[in-house]
Amino acid sequence: MNSSKNNFQFSAIGVVHSPYREKFGIPRQPGLAAVDAVIELLTPYASTDAVHGLEQFSHLWLTFVFHAVQREWKPLVRPPRLGGNEKIGVFATRSSDRPNPIGIHRVTVHAVGELRLDVGPLEAIDGTPVVDLKPVLRAER
Repeated sequence: MNSSKNNFQFSAIGVVHSPYREKFGIPRQPGLAAVDAVIELLTPYASTDAVHGLEQFSHLWLTFVFHAVQREWKPLVRPPRLGGNEKIGVFATRSSDRPNPIGIHRVTVHAVGELRLDVGPLEAIDGTPVVDLKPVLRAER
C-alpha cells in the first residue's frame, strides 16, 4: 500500500464472480435476493497460508471497490428504500455514490479453498475487486 497522509492506494486481493453483469440488476438492500458468489483470490494472496484458519468462521466482512460507479459523490442521495423521493445524507445510506468508492458486506462462508472462497449472499457485480477479508467475530454476530 502506498500512502501519504490523506491519500491511499490499495491493491485487489481478489475478484468477485457473480451472476450480476451490470449494477442495475443488483438488489439495493441485502436480503432481497440470496445469490451466492465466488471470491477468486489473486497472486500472491492465493495461498493456503493466507486462508489458514478461515474455515473456522461462519461469516466474513468483505471489503470491496464500487468499480462500476461513474458518478461523483454527493452529500445527499435518493435511496431506493425511500422510493427515491427523499434525499438523505450519503453516510445514512448504502449508496455506491460515496466519497471513496468502497463497500463492506457481511457474507456467509460456504467453502474455503486455496484459490477461492464460496460465499453468499452477495450483491456485487461480476468482476468487483476485493480489497480485504476479515472474519466476523462471535461478538459481532
